[in-house]
Amino acid sequence: MTADRDQEFSRYVTERSGALLRIAYLLTGNRADAEDLLQTALAKTYLSWNRIQDKGALDGYVRRVLVNTQTSWWRKRRVEEYPTDQLPEQVWEDTGPAEIELRSTVWNSLAQLPRRQRAVVVLRYYEDLSEAETAAVMGISVGTVKSTASRALAKLRTDGALRDARVAIPAPLRPPAGEPLPKSAKVDAD
Repeated sequence: MTADRDQEFSRYVTERSGALLRIAYLLTGNRADAEDLLQTALAKTYLSWNRIQDKGALDGYVRRVLVNTQTSWWRKRRVEEYPTDQLPEQVWEDTGPAEIELRSTVWNSLAQLPRRQRAVVVLRYYEDLSEAETAAVMGISVGTVKSTASRALAKLRTDGALRDARVAIPAPLRPPAGEPLPKSAKVDAD
């Protein structure tokens, strides 16, 4: 039984570790922290492996563990990191300078968001989870996901660097009170 569990878990980790590491990186903003977070989340998942009934929902389970573990670490940690205006240069293979600059711009903007807002943006728009799935992963209500995403996207829309880089940020469904609809949203009565 243990050998089967070990093989099944090893197969899952081999197949999904790349995608899960990307999520962890987007949650932490640092490769080393992301690796630690993923390792911890996978260790917790391994300990719970026999209790997980629906193996088709493993990604959701691990995402939830990632978010909960990262939140727990954030609450416990002392201020050992000091924010800077510049990120150290990072090298991506097979990437041109324009794409590196764009990634850096997006990451800098995401890093300015509070942790909960960043987590909602990562899960909703990077992982393409629904509002209900994001709420389940984070252990919050769907309404909280909606309001948090709305506030996060509003902050990102005011970021001049993203605007200059022409990054597409999802538009709100309706404009704030008192503002007219954009011309592209108006429907002709004819």
